[in-house]
Amino acid sequence: MADDVTTILPDSVLGARHEAERRAVAAAVAIPAHVVQAKGHGHAGTAMAMAPLAHVLFQRILRHDPADPTWEGRDRFVLSAGHASLLLYTQLHLTGYDLTLADVAASRQLDARTPGHPELGHTAGVEMSTGPLGQGVASAVGIALAAQRDEALHGAGTGVFDPTVFVLAGDGCLQEGVSGEASSLAGTLGLENLVLIWDDNRITIDGGTDVAFDEDVRARYAAYGWRVLEIEDFRDLAEIERVLTAARERTGQPTLVAVRSTIGWPSQGIGGTPAAHSGGFGDAEVAAVKTALGIAADASLDDLVTPEVLTVTRRALERGARLHAEWRDAYAAWMESADGRVMMRRCSGVAGWHTDGGFAGALAMEAGLAELDAVEAPEEGASVATRATNGKVLQALQQWGGLFGGSADLSGSTSVAVPGAAMSRSNPGGDFVHFGIREHAMAAILSGIALHGLWRPYASTYLAFSDYQRPALRLQALMGLPAIHVYTHDSVAVGEDGPTHQPVEQVAALRTIPGLDVVRPADGAEVLAAWRRILSAPSGPTALVLSRQGLPTLAARSGLDESVAHGGYVARQHGSGADVALIATGSEVQLALAAARVLADEGVEARVVSMPCVEWFSEAPVEYRDAVLPPTLRARVAVEAGRGDAWWRWVGIDGRVVSIDEFGESGAGDQVMARRGMTTDAVLAAAREVLAR
Repeated sequence: MADDVTTILPDSVLGARHEAERRAVAAAVAIPAHVVQAKGHGHAGTAMAMAPLAHVLFQRILRHDPADPTWEGRDRFVLSAGHASLLLYTQLHLTGYDLTLADVAASRQLDARTPGHPELGHTAGVEMSTGPLGQGVASAVGIALAAQRDEALHGAGTGVFDPTVFVLAGDGCLQEGVSGEASSLAGTLGLENLVLIWDDNRITIDGGTDVAFDEDVRARYAAYGWRVLEIEDFRDLAEIERVLTAARERTGQPTLVAVRSTIGWPSQGIGGTPAAHSGGFGDAEVAAVKTALGIAADASLDDLVTPEVLTVTRRALERGARLHAEWRDAYAAWMESADGRVMMRRCSGVAGWHTDGGFAGALAMEAGLAELDAVEAPEEGASVATRATNGKVLQALQQWGGLFGGSADLSGSTSVAVPGAAMSRSNPGGDFVHFGIREHAMAAILSGIALHGLWRPYASTYLAFSDYQRPALRLQALMGLPAIHVYTHDSVAVGEDGPTHQPVEQVAALRTIPGLDVVRPADGAEVLAAWRRILSAPSGPTALVLSRQGLPTLAARSGLDESVAHGGYVARQHGSGADVALIATGSEVQLALAAARVLADEGVEARVVSMPCVEWFSEAPVEYRDAVLPPTLRARVAVEAGRGDAWWRWVGIDGRVVSIDEFGESGAGDQVMARRGMTTDAVLAAAREVLAR
């Protein structure tokens, strides 16, 4: 192995720049190797190889201010290859973010500010949680899409709201289908503010990528409509700077920057092999790496990050302050312009707005709620699909301006069509998005729109296809992003399309995702009440599960908004309602009501509990829950047209669950429901059984 650092970082890399920069890059390479070896686990290989690129990106390319990680005018950097978190943590520390060297050393430990994969909210400078490969690419598309729309609507071409979104991905990210779905849409929409940096190291855990991935990625992205640039020498800072500077240029296309690298560089024994992906390289190999970088073989972390190194890297603070000040001046000038005043009047009180150089923060929910108040619930007894009422809600909220989204080629069928023109290459300020038949990417893109922060994003597809979206939904819930997923065709009542399109397990499966609120309204009035809760408490993602078939509008219920906001309530009761509780959601509430009327004729005092959202009910004060479902009332029946396993929590060992636990079949919806035992008679039989115990 060469023992002269100039052969690793040749003089041509630095030109006339000070020798200290060479040491700074060498330190950034050595830190991941040292940290992973010290703890015996982690991922150093990509962090080492991409250190020269990350140095250039954070020092010379990225518009960021380490003193203000949430500056609205910043560029975004998403580490889709989240296992290489040490690459990001190292740069955050070196450039002056609120992250110490001890924090970097503590990575992957309990309560550390540097988790094993980047997590939103844990570390200043982390733009989103990543780790499941490909998700970062797809969500970066969402950030770029939202930013491009923001600039088109509000910046009037000034560039004030026009960040560049950089995302670093590896071969694994580009093998995942979600990245391909999202990249295809990005090319179609011409997201010119998006730069995907591909670490083309041709290594995966099982071996070389050629064992399963020998396609021409560059040609694929060119076919998507992307511009493709190359970095031939991943160590050459001058070449990296030249190519990344070119990548920032707005050309009407997103840009793929292909970087041919060697994982684990400059290790001679481990570098370039699958072993470099994870785990320590061994004491001797790490010592050899340090020596090759011109560092003492036994150097500690403090020895690596010398005052001389920090003198170089902390220049990012001065650069960030200057860029921030320039942006603030440009923003102020824009605010005084005619365009600025017009846009201010248009958007003030409608959506989160840029004021005093910053976002106003939470969306102006009062304006959205006012638009919602203009939507009338269907008349009592009218048979109206909940998807239809929801469609009226979305059309009303379109006037508010605080929502933005679309559907996976199903806007008419799921009733999410809104007035206006679609977002496109020629219309970046469009009113909605045609996501195409890309359910997985659609969910991940919603995360990016939510991360941008100006709009509450929504998207729609059939409930059965929520299965395609689960990895993105899980990550969205982990980040607590307030996205809204509109799912229609909610049960075997879908009918003739058959079991492939008839959800059975989906509602139950969605409820198992922590932090995801699953809402299944019984009628149009509950739809409206649910939206009031959703708009008022944007604490995380929501799955709104709606019917295709008409549902009877229930009798007027006083205090419905508050009742639905608590997740469950007594929709009707006979007498004291102390004999039996019939708990139901969605279309099955009508079955429970019908059964309660029959029981009343038999002298049984039943209460019908509509529980549109189990999560909201679980969060309600215990006094409220006990009033709805008294602990002494042990005769309980839960009814839902889907898997019923989780309902036993609410009915107890003395209760019964009427559910559908097998796939449906092709036929008229009401006939399939009856064949699968979802009838008033089945509810009555269960009620009589628990009463007889």
